[in-house]
Amino acid sequence: MRRRRVTYRPSRVQCIMGLVMGGIFVCVGIFFAIPTFGVFGVFWTLMAVAITGFNAYYAFGKKYIGPEISIEDDDKRPETSAAERLEELRSLYDRRLISEEEYESKRSEIINRL
Repeated sequence: MRRRRVTYRPSRVQCIMGLVMGGIFVCVGIFFAIPTFGVFGVFWTLMAVAITGFNAYYAFGKKYIGPEISIEDDDKRPETSAAERLEELRSLYDRRLISEEEYESKRSEIINRL
């Protein structure tokens, strides 16, 4: 299996929606939860402020790039070396299964990945 690293950043629309919803929950905390539930209301409001802040940072922060996610490709064939790929490519070209342009293009692609 091959592993690739991919970074994911939520879309700006997702973040703005989270920002709006977080703002609503902050207002609910300030005007309803704190007066009614006391300490729990304070906790509620602080959590809503944190969620709103994170969403604001995700939406408008220029340095935020998103969490890194590892993806495993379910590739049945084993990883081959560049030499093996070049030999296979040459074999295809010698048997006239690919054109000279295709051969040169793929050859340079394999070499550039080294």
